[in-house]
Amino acid sequence: MKAAVQYELGGPDVLRYEEIPDPVCGENDVRIKVEAVSIEGGDTLHRAGTPLPATPHVVGYQAAGEIIEIGKNVKGYELGQKVVTVNAAGSHAEQRVVPYLTAFQIPDGLSVEEAATVPIPFGTAHDCLFEFGRLKEGETVLVQAGASAVGLAAIQLAKRAGATVIATASDEKKLETAKKLGLDHGINYVTQDLVKEVMRLTNNKGVDLVVDPVGGSTLEKSIASLGHRGRISWMGSAGREKISYDLSTLAPGNRSLTGIFFGGEIITERVQKLVRDLLADVAKGELKVVLDKTFKLSEAAEAHSYIESRKAIGRVLMKP
Repeated sequence: MKAAVQYELGGPDVLRYEEIPDPVCGENDVRIKVEAVSIEGGDTLHRAGTPLPATPHVVGYQAAGEIIEIGKNVKGYELGQKVVTVNAAGSHAEQRVVPYLTAFQIPDGLSVEEAATVPIPFGTAHDCLFEFGRLKEGETVLVQAGASAVGLAAIQLAKRAGATVIATASDEKKLETAKKLGLDHGINYVTQDLVKEVMRLTNNKGVDLVVDPVGGSTLEKSIASLGHRGRISWMGSAGREKISYDLSTLAPGNRSLTGIFFGGEIITERVQKLVRDLLADVAKGELKVVLDKTFKLSEAAEAHSYIESRKAIGRVLMKP
């Protein structure tokens, strides 16, 4: 099969489009013919900074396609079935093998392309808001990187739950897209002072919850934007800044910071049901995915470069 592989860590240019052996389907696995790859934020971080377990290495969390082989211990799946798959690596390829518990049937009414973008972004956003963020109706939430796939998912889910939603982005086009999905107040962090604007919008009370996938100096601003008993759901370092934090500033006001890794609970009964429910909600049109641009799998380096340019709104796909 063809795949986008890497032999070393680095920028998008380390990705090479090569022929490699087909993956082997184990007794508890399913093998799919990949039809759509959703490039996750973590994919670019892993490409650049996570030690390679072996070479050539195929990076990538999430991809959707058709089941072409089923392990002998696997029940409830059929050849030809369309599924979206999640795993630690292997999405950037024509085929992929995953444990059957991380393959989710695509419901009627949902395209393979749309389904490819759902589990991680929407699941992460849901956990940040509700499982760990404890968001309640009537509260105010700040979504950092509001035009990212996680950000756009969080905006929709928070608005559906009856929250007031504030989100940040780097330009007005991104904020306009977010407003069509339920955003109440947009903050252009390039031209506006984020913390001052949050305090203005909340009458100096601060927000009840922040969803922060960026980290770095943005996390400091998230802390400064919190109100009394405010919470931060922090799930990544998309900004790639490595700085030290004075977390003692959380103590006044009894504020809290929770680190979240959605993939760490993907095989639990709770998350299995959550992903199925989210896929169903998108299929019914109750939630929407935003697809920015599609590249060929052979253009993986260009696709990663495009993502790192921060021009994308929503999710970027690749197709073999």
